[in-house]
Amino acid sequence: MSLSVVNPVESAHAQRQAADPKASVWVAASAGSGKTKVLVDRVLNLLLEGVCPEQILCLTFTRAAAAEMANRINHRLLLWATLPGAALAEDLFRLHRAPADAATQARARRLFASVLDVGLQIETLHAFCQMILKRFPLEAGVAP
Repeated sequence: MSLSVVNPVESAHAQRQAADPKASVWVAASAGSGKTKVLVDRVLNLLLEGVCPEQILCLTFTRAAAAEMANRINHRLLLWATLPGAALAEDLFRLHRAPADAATQARARRLFASVLDVGLQIETLHAFCQMILKRFPLEAGVAP
């Protein structure tokens, strides 16, 4: 799915669609349009669905964007770990657009520690490619 929207109502709907990890999307938009929010929401949804943090790879073009994404995810997970029950339920509702059951709320509270233990792989495209080349130099035809 490719998303291209003009008005704010369509934009909010498109962002919710793009944040759904079951959808395959390509997000291309101008600066300040909410791309990072969409990607952060997508990662949070994956984590809430039980995907292990080490199975998630986030690639960006710049180190600043990678740092911003990591900061937003960690901040939100810390928030979930410390929010009172009603506030957590409200935040999860905003993310899912559906009420979160007790099991989802409990999982949300545990995610900060889980991600802290394992870490999320959020890096630039160049750093990821460099890591692949270091791991498989012969297959890539480069000197080890």
